[in-house]
Amino acid sequence: MSRSPSFRVKTEVSPNVDSESLKQWVIAFCTIRFDLEQGQLVEECYPQGVLSHDQELEIAYSSFPDSVSQHQNRSSIHDCIFFFRICRQSFKPRIGNAIGSSHEGRKVDSSEYLYGYVFNRQRHDERLKRGGEQKSVVILSHCPYSSVFRPLLQIVGPLFFDIGKKALEHIAAYVSKWPPPVPGQVMDLPIGNATLKVSLPPALSLPLESGLPLEESAVPFLANNNNQSVVQGLFHDSDVFGSFRGLLLQLWLLWELLLIGEPMLIIAPTPPQCCEAVASLVSLVAPLLCSVDFRPYFTIHDPVFARLNSIQEGESFPPMILGVTNLFFLKALRNIPHIVSVGSPPPNSNRLPLSSRSSTGRVSGKPEGLGIQQLSLRKFSPSSLLNAVKMRRDGPLCLMTEHKEAIWSTYSATTKPDTSILNRLIDAGLSPRVEESMSVVNNEILRRHFIELTTNFLAPFSPYFRTTMPLEGSSPYTDPPSLPPFDANEFLASLSARGPGKFILKRMKSNWLDLYRRFLNGPNFMPWFQRRRAVSVQEQERLWRQARIKTDIHQLISKFSEVEIVDSFNVIERLLLKEMQMQQSGKGGVDSMVTSQKLRGDLQAVFNVLSKDMQQIMLSNPQRASLLDESPLIQVEVASSTSPPR
Repeated sequence: MSRSPSFRVKTEVSPNVDSESLKQWVIAFCTIRFDLEQGQLVEECYPQGVLSHDQELEIAYSSFPDSVSQHQNRSSIHDCIFFFRICRQSFKPRIGNAIGSSHEGRKVDSSEYLYGYVFNRQRHDERLKRGGEQKSVVILSHCPYSSVFRPLLQIVGPLFFDIGKKALEHIAAYVSKWPPPVPGQVMDLPIGNATLKVSLPPALSLPLESGLPLEESAVPFLANNNNQSVVQGLFHDSDVFGSFRGLLLQLWLLWELLLIGEPMLIIAPTPPQCCEAVASLVSLVAPLLCSVDFRPYFTIHDPVFARLNSIQEGESFPPMILGVTNLFFLKALRNIPHIVSVGSPPPNSNRLPLSSRSSTGRVSGKPEGLGIQQLSLRKFSPSSLLNAVKMRRDGPLCLMTEHKEAIWSTYSATTKPDTSILNRLIDAGLSPRVEESMSVVNNEILRRHFIELTTNFLAPFSPYFRTTMPLEGSSPYTDPPSLPPFDANEFLASLSARGPGKFILKRMKSNWLDLYRRFLNGPNFMPWFQRRRAVSVQEQERLWRQARIKTDIHQLISKFSEVEIVDSFNVIERLLLKEMQMQQSGKGGVDSMVTSQKLRGDLQAVFNVLSKDMQQIMLSNPQRASLLDESPLIQVEVASSTSPPR
């Protein structure tokens, strides 16, 4: 983010907000106050009237830290930033989609989820009831653009507490003047005397409800394959290293659990920590489209909680990632199979941190620490064994008395930790400034590795997305061949015979085929596969369209028989009608207009070489005649064929 040291707005000028342009980025700006008598209340909402009372209530409940996670020190002001994700369609969760067991053919409404980005301020004042107050400024959006809304919150949050509700109107006016979001691109977004320089994730990594056309999905994905520095997934700005610093050896286990869509409970002392951990986890599977329902900050007030709380022993838990701070979830959601504890309690918290920074919670004798250098050098001790055994015996409920970074899971990972990657990580020590800069380096190392790991894991599916072009000398005036059909059993049999490639074989155990089988049956595969197939189909159509534009129709039909010429006429006519329908529906761009002009000329050229009798037959169809009426020659032919004999 690039901005001047002092952010300013001209409050004396009445802001002019373009509501339609604003919707491309933001649904509404809200301010919410915690009232001792009535609870959470929405004080301001701009634009007004966009939320119902029930919608305001659910947003308000998600916009404050749980009481157990609130900052306990007595500083005058404490600010924090976090975000949540809730069902948006009438704010009533569609249980069949949100937490259903079936994922094939799942169609996600463009309005299914809403993202709320929260700037929360807790102010200590002994003159007030309970010794203080807290308010939240919330940006509501349909876009998971954390790289945009986090720095925007750093502006609008303090500005609201300085000048009041005018801040919402002025910031909304600036946002409404932004250009439309372009997925996969770096954008400069002016905001007052500041400029936000942000990178947006590519369309193919955005959740299915983003509603972006497939044309916008193809180019960023293709660019990513050639340039690893290009942003390749959701929440690329999240702090993977900081979130899982005490669990680095378990990152490959977490990657695998998310890959196959296993439900996970991420518990942290504060909302910012659990949000960052969930976002970091989702970012690990880039460039795979993550179709697991993830909730960066989940509360008991979410309507989905009642359904989750009713899951009986033995019933399968839906594929969800829940970020929580309320320890009540450890008892309420005891059927969730994987629990991850991250972060550290705030100063003067009632929850006690362990002197040891981390523990796996799964096996004993595993090295611990900040990096593999310290991990590998730490000596085994009887106390570490006793701690691990005690933690496995007590289970995650031990977090009720003391906080520790740990994982409780019975899943045995197929992927082995890459110690060469861990050896490259830098331990920055205790200096905050140095640690922040080193975290950037460490995050880049980790993100590049997991992008490479995910890309290689998905590589065996590449033949099903392979496009073809017309052979040299052949006619492009035919339908492109269909992409290879996919059958899961045939794929697994073929993969078992040929192997997944050296990269995967080196980093996975001998049961790697089971991981592919779980991936095929999980919630991430089908949405990703279908979208990639759709993009490949459009890319193939684009290639064949270009081939038709470059083809010299006169030279091509000079070698054809009359039957082949008639067939070509029919195909060109059908292709022309298809392009015209795209333009009428608003889906056709400049390429479609150029293609239509070329096809109309080709249709005329083919018509001109037909015999007179065949031309008369062709013109007997009024729709076909209208396609040819732009040619003076054809108009003469039409007139002579329709006028009565003298």
